[in-house]
Amino acid sequence: MSAEATNPEARPEARPELSRRGRTRLDLRRLGRAALLGPASRDRLPDAIGHVAEAHRAHHPDADLSLLRRAYVLAESSHRGQMRKSGEPYITHPLAVTLILAELGAETTTLTASLLHDTVEDTEVTLDQVRAEFGDEVCFIVDGVTKVEKIDYGAAAEPETFRKMLVATGNDVRVMSIKLADRLHNMRTLGVMRPEKQARIAKVTRDVLIPLAERLGVQALKTELEDLVFAILHPEEYEHTRALIAAHAGERDPLPAIAESVRAVLREAGIAAEVVVRPRHFVSVHRIARGRGELRGSDFGRILVLVGENADCYAVLGELHTCFTPVVSEFKDFIAAPKFNLYQSLHTAVATPEGYVAEVIVRTRQMHRVAEAGVVALGNPYATAPAAEPAPDCDEERVDPTRPGWLSRLLDWQQSAPDPDTFWSVLRAELAQDREITVFHEDGRSSGTLSLPAGASCIDAAYAQYGEAAHGCIGARVNGRLTSLASRLSDGDTVQLLLAQDASSGPGADWLEHARTPAARIAIGSWLQAHPDIAKPAATPARAPLSVVGARGGGGNAVADLPDATVRLAGCCTPVPPDAVAGFVVRGGAVTVHRIHCASVAQMRALGRTSVAVHWRATADCRVTLLAESFGRPHLLADLTEAIAREGVEVVSATVEPPVEQRVRHTYTLQLPDATGLPALMRAMRDVPGVYDVRRA
Repeated sequence: MSAEATNPEARPEARPELSRRGRTRLDLRRLGRAALLGPASRDRLPDAIGHVAEAHRAHHPDADLSLLRRAYVLAESSHRGQMRKSGEPYITHPLAVTLILAELGAETTTLTASLLHDTVEDTEVTLDQVRAEFGDEVCFIVDGVTKVEKIDYGAAAEPETFRKMLVATGNDVRVMSIKLADRLHNMRTLGVMRPEKQARIAKVTRDVLIPLAERLGVQALKTELEDLVFAILHPEEYEHTRALIAAHAGERDPLPAIAESVRAVLREAGIAAEVVVRPRHFVSVHRIARGRGELRGSDFGRILVLVGENADCYAVLGELHTCFTPVVSEFKDFIAAPKFNLYQSLHTAVATPEGYVAEVIVRTRQMHRVAEAGVVALGNPYATAPAAEPAPDCDEERVDPTRPGWLSRLLDWQQSAPDPDTFWSVLRAELAQDREITVFHEDGRSSGTLSLPAGASCIDAAYAQYGEAAHGCIGARVNGRLTSLASRLSDGDTVQLLLAQDASSGPGADWLEHARTPAARIAIGSWLQAHPDIAKPAATPARAPLSVVGARGGGGNAVADLPDATVRLAGCCTPVPPDAVAGFVVRGGAVTVHRIHCASVAQMRALGRTSVAVHWRATADCRVTLLAESFGRPHLLADLTEAIAREGVEVVSATVEPPVEQRVRHTYTLQLPDATGLPALMRAMRDVPGVYDVRRA
């Protein structure tokens, strides 16, 4: 973990926004000299970690610093004699990483593990020593950050290291916090590497570490990582953006005056608030320039309003929209609907009389802390555990109460991707999904919520809820309406997934086209690979409806009160005893019998047709037409026909329409030996796997 870099802080003109933020930067040369002097006396902290202690106490005034002192002594002694490629003593790296986390407000355990994060990997220190000296919590975190041995994994070492780290992060998010700070310091000091190695590290940072920082809500690390990657991978665009920012620095900035106007409005309204101007970082300016073309002075920053309570946020919003002209399309409420990475704020934009448009972010101070530090701001997720409860073993799986839904999904599918290349490529694809939705699921026995990436389909929901049992999914109801499995879900949808009872049911090859989540794609791909004959059915031309026709009857056991008249049962409503019916004379003198509530009855009467009284014979047999709707699957027609035959019913005719979006419509004309058996017949047909509706025609 000793990558070295072009140091943007050595070129202050390249990163003006960092100096304005006033962040502490380590003087590596001074730290190196302090580190070489060895540990301080027992009654005070070593000089080299004075910065860390000061930053830590700013967030945690009552923190016990003795643990940090012991960790530094072990780290300094074990790394003594090791040098970074830039020439500084190696101990400056864990010190810098620890200071980054201390500035974000990390608690003492995280800082202790950060000081030791390279000892097991790069020195003779063992995990057993770390556990004995600092306890199971620190041991677990250090082990999670430690790389796997390249001699054991070869080219797969990097993906397997990330897999190991992600699994550990699923049990303790502090593991990834240290990894992100570690990568940030390495990216800051990457300049001594060869250009090709800089590019390789920057690409992994872009594809994996930056999305992880976004998901964990650590915006302070994410934005600086973005700028460092931008400078390495897109040097020309970076220089162009740097020139835009430098040119703006010499012009009049309208944002301070707008911020003062906002302060005046809030003072007059009696709202206690802190109003500051936040410069945009390089990548943000670049994105604005690409989207808007020519930049104006107010585009180089945003106004941040910090208040005490949630209600104050909406009070500020009301004053802003009253005293300025709001840009309605720019309003977003992430307080009522937080982002999946813990982020909460109100976003709006207002136009001033001078014609400037200023973006404004409104949040509480606690929201601001979480927005900047994300999971780091949550502190120790195990602090509420009873003191008498023994600490978990370093190798046992633990459940972190801060684990987000996307991480749970990732941990699930990574178990099904034993191939490192598959894991690495699918991980990047998963992290490229930058939005998440929540859907509600119900299966008749229980209900709950599912977190899915934006654009997920019912197929993704099925595998998220049922795992490999979703191979037998045959359809879904979304918000109560039947829909195909390919349908995309929206935030807040309620989905009911329908599973086949046939164990041989499986996914179709087209499912891969509609699956978005890695868990679904890996499971479907594995099933299709194991069933190649089913996975690749022979192409067939479009089919006409399949019809099976038997002997057709006339009026069955209906009798019309019209001598010698031919009686026919209407095909539109297929009346059976003891339905209330009405007959009408049609062309040729025949009498057509309809159910009394059939729409055709109203039409006949509207046309002035005279009705004929009709009654049923004493015989119990009857003829009826049923419509069955189902999801397409192999052997469905055979199973339906068998269910009908088991009820002792004769099929007079059957029509099966070609599938439309995996749904199939069947029309059966049936001869029943007894009309009273119709409800039982319809229940038997509905019980056939894949059939979701059976009704009279």
